[in-house]
Amino acid sequence: MTVVSPTVVPRMVQKYQSPVRVYKQPFELVMAAYERRFPTCHLIPMFVDSEVLGESVTDDGSVHTVQRRCKLDVDAPRLLKRIAGVDYVYFSQENTLNKRDRTLHIESHNETFSNRVIIHELCCYSAHPDNEDWTCFEQSASLDIKSFFGFESTVEKIAMKQYASSIKKGKEIIEFYLNQLEEEGITQVPRWSPSLDGPSVAVKPVCATPKIPDQDLPAVPALSDPAPAENTTAVPEDKLDADYIKRYLGDLTPLQESCLIRLRQWLQESHKGKIPKDEHILRFLRARDFNMDKARETMCQSLTWRKQHQVDHLLETWTSPRVLSDYYTGGWHHHDKEGRPLYILRLGQMDTKGLVRALGEESLLRHVLSINEEGLRRCEENTKVFGRPISCWTCLVDLEGLNMRHLWRPGVKALLRIIEVVEANYPETLGRLLILRAPRVFPVLWTLVSPFIDENTRKKFLIYAGNDYQGPGGLVDYIDKEIIPDFLGGDCMCDVPEGGLVPKSLYRTAEELENDDIRLWTETIYQSASIFKGAPHEVVIEIIDAASVITWDFDVCKGDVVFHIYHSKRAPQPPARKDPPGGPHGSITTPGGNNVQLIDRSWTLGLDYSMVESPLTCREGESVQGSHVTRWPGFYILQWRFHNMPGSSSTNLPRVDDVLASLQVSSHKCKVMYYTEVIGSEDFRGSMTSLESSHSGFSQLSHATSSSNNSQSSSMISR
Repeated sequence: MTVVSPTVVPRMVQKYQSPVRVYKQPFELVMAAYERRFPTCHLIPMFVDSEVLGESVTDDGSVHTVQRRCKLDVDAPRLLKRIAGVDYVYFSQENTLNKRDRTLHIESHNETFSNRVIIHELCCYSAHPDNEDWTCFEQSASLDIKSFFGFESTVEKIAMKQYASSIKKGKEIIEFYLNQLEEEGITQVPRWSPSLDGPSVAVKPVCATPKIPDQDLPAVPALSDPAPAENTTAVPEDKLDADYIKRYLGDLTPLQESCLIRLRQWLQESHKGKIPKDEHILRFLRARDFNMDKARETMCQSLTWRKQHQVDHLLETWTSPRVLSDYYTGGWHHHDKEGRPLYILRLGQMDTKGLVRALGEESLLRHVLSINEEGLRRCEENTKVFGRPISCWTCLVDLEGLNMRHLWRPGVKALLRIIEVVEANYPETLGRLLILRAPRVFPVLWTLVSPFIDENTRKKFLIYAGNDYQGPGGLVDYIDKEIIPDFLGGDCMCDVPEGGLVPKSLYRTAEELENDDIRLWTETIYQSASIFKGAPHEVVIEIIDAASVITWDFDVCKGDVVFHIYHSKRAPQPPARKDPPGGPHGSITTPGGNNVQLIDRSWTLGLDYSMVESPLTCREGESVQGSHVTRWPGFYILQWRFHNMPGSSSTNLPRVDDVLASLQVSSHKCKVMYYTEVIGSEDFRGSMTSLESSHSGFSQLSHATSSSNNSQSSSMISR
C-alpha cells in the first residue's frame, strides 16, 4: 500500500509600506476631496460600487466612523474567475475620522476568499505637524495567500500589479478632486470646533510624519514649492518623504519605495542609529532586483566588512604611497553628460607587475577601495550640484598598450581579488564602463575576468576596438567634447599619470610584501574570537579608578551567544594544563586558535567573582554596543558563551580540558568580532541616560525593548 503525503502549499506573504506623501492643502479640504470618491469613482474603473453598512458619531461630533462594503471588478483572466466562481471581489472598509485630532484612519480587508487569501490595508491622513495647512498620507498593506486552487503565484502577481497601480493613481485622484473643488470655488473648509459650552482643545496628530533625513543634505521642500517655507520640515527618525525620494534617490515604483522603506526601518531597529545612507541601501536593493531578503543579507555582510576594516574612515586615514602617485594610471576627470563623476584608467599604460611587486596585493586593493569611497562622495556632491539623483559614476578605460605582460598571473590574481571585493561591497556604483582602443589580446583578459563580474554590471560595458570610439555612437555620445582627454584626441588636459615601468629598485621581497599585507588588514580595532560549546571566550579588564566606563562593541558573526560581565577583586589566571602535542605549556586555546578562558574552574560565583550585568542573549548577525559604569576597582571579565550551554549561572565553569574531545567531533561553534575600551567618566559623553547597550539583529527583527537598572553599575539594555 502506497501512502501519498499531502502536498504542502508554500504560504506567500507580501508586504507594502509607502513613504509619507504630502498634499499642500489643509486636512479639511483633503477630506472633502476624499469623500468624493464614494460611492463610485470613475477614475478607478475596477471600483464598481460601495454601500454604507453602518455609521456613528460621538456626542460632541468630533469622531465620525463609517463602515463600507466596496465592490471591485478585479482585472483577472476569465478562466481564473470561472474557476474561482466569482465576478466581483468585496472588501470591508472602516473609516474613523477624528476632526479634533485632524486624522483619518482607514482599515480595509477582503471578504471574498477570506479563508484562502488575507488582504489587510491601513491608511492614514493627518495634518502635517509643522505646517497646519498641509496634509500627510501614508499606507501599509499585507497580502497573505494561503491557497488558491493551485494558482497562488498567478494570484500574487495579479494582486501586487493591481495594488501597485492603485497606489500610483491614489494621489492623482485626490489631486483631481481638489482641483474640482477649486473650480467650484471651494478653497477652504472650516475646521471642526466643539460646542460653545467648552473650550477648543488642540491635540497633536498621532499619525506618522514626513522625514527629510540628515545625510549631509540640505532640508528640501516639496518639489512644487518655489522656495523653502518656514516650519515645513518634520524630522522623525523612521519616515521618508516621497518628494525627498524623488529628489535625491530617483523615480521608484511604489513597490520599490516600499522595499527601501521597510529595509531602512529594519536597519533602524537593528543598528540603533548607525545605518547607512539611503543611497547605499538602495544600491544593494537594486543589485538584488529589490529582493529584500537577498539585499539585507549581502548588505549586512558588507556592513560587517566595512566595520572590521574601518572602511568608513578610509579617506581620512589612507595615504597613497609615492609609487602609486607616480605609476598608477588612474584619476578623476570632470563628469559625463548625465552628471556622473568620470574616472579615467589608462590600463594599457600601467605596469601591473611592477605595482604588485612594489606594493603588494593588499595595498593595491586599499587604493582601489579609496577610489570607490571617493566616488560615493562625488556622487553626493553632484546630486546637489545638478539637482537630480546621481548614484553612480562612469569609468573610461583606455587599453592602448595592453599586451601579454599584463596577463602576468599574480597581476591577474590581484585584479580578480579587487573585482570580488568591489562587487560585494559597492554594488550598482558603476553606471557605465567605456572600454576604448581594445587590442587583440583583450579577449583573453576578458575571458579571465568576466566570470567574476555580475551580469547586471557586464550589461553596462561598452567596448570599442581601435579608433571606433571617435565616430557616431562613440565617446561624444557620453562625454562632452570639451572634456575629452588630449590622449584620446580631445583638447582637455588630463592629470592622470602616464605611468611607465616601475623601477626594479622599488621592488620588495615576497616576505616584505607578505608582512605588509598582514599589517594592512590587521590594523583594526576589532578582534575575532571563537566560542565553542563548553568553552567561552573571556577578556579581562583591570580597573584602577572606580568611576571608569567600560565600553564594548561586538558583532555575532556565527551562532548564538550569551554575553556576561563579571567582577573580581583578584586577577583571574589561566589554569595550566598538559601541553597538547607540539603546543606551548599553559596555552588556553581552542582548536580555533583564538579562544581564551580566564575564570578558574574552582572559582565560585558570588564568592570569588560576581555578576554585574544581567546576561544578554545575542543571536547570529546581531550587533551590540554598550557601556558599563564601574562601581569598584578590580578586574572585570567580559565573557561570550555558547548560547545553548546549560547552567549559565553555574558556579563551576567547564574548562577546555573537559571539552576538547567533544570539540573534535562537534560542529558547535560561534564567532564574534569585538572591541572594548575603558574611558574615564569625565571623558564619557552625556549622563547616565547615555549609558545604553543597543542590542540589534542583522538577520531578524529586533525584539521588544527591555531594560534593567541596577544602581550605577547597570546600563540600560534595549533591543
